[in-house]
Amino acid sequence: MVTLDTVQTVGVLGAGRMGSGIAQVAATNGYDVVMRDIERTDLDAGLDAIERSLDRFVEEGRLDSADAAAAQGRITGTTDFGDIARADVVVEAVIEDMAVKKEVFRDLDDVTDDNVVLASNTSTLSITSIAAVTTRPELVVGIHFMNPVALMDGVEIVAGEKTGEKTVEFAHTLAEDLGKTTWESDDKPGFVVNRVLMPWINEGIRLYDEGVATKSDIDRGLKLGTNVPMGPLELADHIGLDVVLDASQTLTEELGDRYKPAYLLKRKVEAGDLGKKTGEGFYEYDR
Repeated sequence: MVTLDTVQTVGVLGAGRMGSGIAQVAATNGYDVVMRDIERTDLDAGLDAIERSLDRFVEEGRLDSADAAAAQGRITGTTDFGDIARADVVVEAVIEDMAVKKEVFRDLDDVTDDNVVLASNTSTLSITSIAAVTTRPELVVGIHFMNPVALMDGVEIVAGEKTGEKTVEFAHTLAEDLGKTTWESDDKPGFVVNRVLMPWINEGIRLYDEGVATKSDIDRGLKLGTNVPMGPLELADHIGLDVVLDASQTLTEELGDRYKPAYLLKRKVEAGDLGKKTGEGFYEYDR
């Protein structure tokens, strides 16, 4: 199996908010990165997001300009799935849809060397189910980065039914080498973070929809009352309301109505107001 000492290139599937963030963190920590997306426009948007993020890090003094330029130079963008074959480890960060993820992992199983660890950034879906479509389930693991990847310290490691102990150890070590702190979860719906987070966000949305308090007072109350950096409505906007809805629906299917998404959340998504990424969610944002 691949060990951290032999990893030079990290493959990232998906150039969205999570994929581009994973690519940035890997490149900043010295790894070559191949980031693949289906559409060139989505790939270019992801590369642009990385450039803007690195520029902000330089402006804020988190990174010097030479290191930022070096990190950007380590990232190769591609729309060719075959380019992922050169990766020593792959992190999948495509949409939170089991059918799509299974298709991706079938293809990964075909194009990558047999000893390459295949990781999913899924926040709710079963690693066991994803791994089952491959010929190497012992090398499939969940490495769930938090959003925004470049700023959040935590990474959730998820072991599927057949994930090998050495693969789990490798996932912890890789995440730690990227400057992250890890915790581990069994392969249960929602793992640790989203199993607690989704009901919290949805209840905050219901409070607002029922007129219990203004959105700013709900967020202010939770921040001051529980010492969290963001309130539920702010955080929902930051994650993406569509992502919150998908996660809530998945958990509802698996665990019942206590995870049922708030009505106003569904209405916002249907209206196309998805949060920061569209410029409007519960709050308005500059794009």
